[in-house]
Amino acid sequence: LETHWQPSTQLNEAEGSVKVAEWQQTYYAHDSGIQSGATTVRDDEGTEYSAKKYTVTTTLVENPTEVEAQYTLTRAQRVRAAMFPETLVEGEAVLSTQTDPGQQTNVQRLAEPSQLLKTAIVHLINYQDDAELATRAVPELTKLLADDDAVVVNKAAMIVNQLTRKEASRRVLMQSPQMVAAVVRAMQNTGDMETARCAASVLHSLSHQREGLLAIFKSGGIPALVRMLSSPMESVLFYAITTLHNLLLHQEGAKMAVRLADGLQRMVPLLKKSNPKFLAITTDCLQLLSYGNQESKLIILANGGPEGLVFIMRNYNYEKLLWTTSRVLKVLSVCPSNKPAIVEAGGMQALGQHLTGSSQRLTQNCLWTLRNLSDAATKQEGLDGLLQVLVGQLGSDDVNMLTCATGILSNLTCNNSPTTHCPLLCNV
Repeated sequence: LETHWQPSTQLNEAEGSVKVAEWQQTYYAHDSGIQSGATTVRDDEGTEYSAKKYTVTTTLVENPTEVEAQYTLTRAQRVRAAMFPETLVEGEAVLSTQTDPGQQTNVQRLAEPSQLLKTAIVHLINYQDDAELATRAVPELTKLLADDDAVVVNKAAMIVNQLTRKEASRRVLMQSPQMVAAVVRAMQNTGDMETARCAASVLHSLSHQREGLLAIFKSGGIPALVRMLSSPMESVLFYAITTLHNLLLHQEGAKMAVRLADGLQRMVPLLKKSNPKFLAITTDCLQLLSYGNQESKLIILANGGPEGLVFIMRNYNYEKLLWTTSRVLKVLSVCPSNKPAIVEAGGMQALGQHLTGSSQRLTQNCLWTLRNLSDAATKQEGLDGLLQVLVGQLGSDDVNMLTCATGILSNLTCNNSPTTHCPLLCNV
């Protein structure tokens, strides 16, 4: 039987191969799976079953060796495109090795840190270049700032002002006492407004670093800046007051230097300016100078400070300005000489306007100031609105606000006739 069936098996296999060949020549044009063993699947668009989806993958087969060689040849180009994209020719295509859009290649992952590193290196090189340029220029510019020709001084001041725009060159300038002193002299001696503006701008730029503040202080910059507070040019005024503000905040000894240079006498008239941000800086300077110094409080009084401060509280709505102004008034309200002047200027009513606002810090300052002033306002008329607001404050959960409100009401009603303020309190 074995010798009988063996030829039959071979015959069947041969016939099967012929049938497959015939099958592939029909309109199906695909392996049925009889010989290849390919799994049949259902078409998306119908009910027929075929092996169509599996055969299309044969079109993607390439020579792996050729692909690897192509990737190797373009590796440098891909790295260059990631690190130095500006070097690529416009329209040039770069072969990508990314097979999954949701997963970055190693080169792509390194692209951002590579760009950051390159930028840092460029900045370091530029910083070094700026520093070297300023180091070479400082000695010559120092001489030019002292030149007898006003035009030469103006050009030199403009160049120095440009140098302060870069951090590296700015540090070189502040490390040269001769340069800072030359800028200060040029600012106070020139009759040219543009030169004064450039010089004031230089000192303003230097005042943002402690080293620069010290250089300005040691070079006698404070008296020169105080004189600039009388300049008719708004930009010079801005640079002068902001630089002095930075000195008062951060430089030891600056407060006394400003007082000795008659800074208060120059600052108080500036309260008549109309720029809210400028006024906020000015009033903060007044607070820094007057806090804990009775002589400064009296100088502010002598120059009409209480009237100017009350006017601001009554007519402006810029919160930071109102807050800085209320701080000055709070300092002055403990001075026996300033207290009646503030009350007479309408300070009680002006401060009362801001007790119901949204700024907690402004409200608190106004309440403390009113409490300090209230014992001098017992005969003051026109406080009915303030009293009503204070009565409303008695329901507050804030202990500080409640303390101030009760203290103010107590002082205002003390030693008054029953017909003055008491009718307003009868329902309390």
